[in-house]
Amino acid sequence: MYRGDYAGALTTLRAVRDSNGGRFDLETSFDHVWTGFKQFANGKETILAYEASINDGEPNGNNSNYGERLNFPYVDPFCCGFHQPTQNLVNFFVVNDSGLPLAVTDPTWNTGNPTGTAARDTSFAANTTVPVDPRLDWTAGRDGVPFKDWGIHSPAFIRKRDYSGPYSAKKNVHEKRSGAQSAVGWNSFQLNSVHIHIYRYADVLLLLAEANVEAGSLEEARGIVNQIRARAGQTAEGCGSAVLTQATYPACAGHDEIALPLIHLANHDSLATPWAIYKIGQYTTPWTDQAFARTAVKYERRLELAMEGQRFFDMRRRGDADSVITNYLAVEKNRLPWMATAAPFTSRHHLYPIPQIQIELSHGALTQNAGW
Repeated sequence: MYRGDYAGALTTLRAVRDSNGGRFDLETSFDHVWTGFKQFANGKETILAYEASINDGEPNGNNSNYGERLNFPYVDPFCCGFHQPTQNLVNFFVVNDSGLPLAVTDPTWNTGNPTGTAARDTSFAANTTVPVDPRLDWTAGRDGVPFKDWGIHSPAFIRKRDYSGPYSAKKNVHEKRSGAQSAVGWNSFQLNSVHIHIYRYADVLLLLAEANVEAGSLEEARGIVNQIRARAGQTAEGCGSAVLTQATYPACAGHDEIALPLIHLANHDSLATPWAIYKIGQYTTPWTDQAFARTAVKYERRLELAMEGQRFFDMRRRGDADSVITNYLAVEKNRLPWMATAAPFTSRHHLYPIPQIQIELSHGALTQNAGW
């Protein structure tokens, strides 16, 4: 895929899909992918993951997700509020009445449209007027929405909003009742055993869909995207903890479900909660336009793999990092003051710099990448 060898990619990715009578598969529910519950670790969706370990005798918890320890909400018992979702990303999960991404169907998706059909400019908190893809609230913590089973996300979850925005990372955070936190180490609650997915089956399928689009097999690509969306439509964020949510949402009394099933309708799955309207639909019209199919697949990768470290490399691989990041900065710097001085993406950013020590040790075999 990185070489643009789509024919070769089709062969390889189809072999993975068809290997060993279904060795790999999607988890039955999106909340089972990034989770602290041991029964879902190393499921059929896992291809390559970093397996963290807790309470194994290491006195400082260093076998846990040590590198993620700062990427938790800034609220007791967690710390320290890094790796936050952007406004642009949160807006991206807004859908139209059929449950399809507004980003695909409406060019104003990223504006503060006063009609309420688009997301907000600086904050998109709980509301029951703007329908969203249920993956939003498995990906980003936002005000007024339960945060797994840790209570309702509030301003206290954010370290400092005036330079970081109002949203929290969520995928890497374990469920309170999963028991996945360490008992030792600095701020042990954020030293957990959540497996960090490096490559999972949904990624394989979406790469396969992309290769199909480039090879002209648009209907096969549509089927794959619909498969991903069907799984995403199984569950949405529930109350999580009746004790911690019922004061704000009385309907949560007696309900500790972290995940709630969506109602399966003819054209889209839907669920109304006191904090959100969740909808996710299928692409029911055959794909005959390659440009449209390319966009739909590209956007599905962003929705499915958000906050997993894939997007920047996808943009560099596709060659659209220059335009996407330039357009992003043009909009976001007018919303978020701290973005005003952000450096633009330039040609040198297509490659990393080679460490100077490696150039010296190579005795002339290596030369620095352009621009560094």
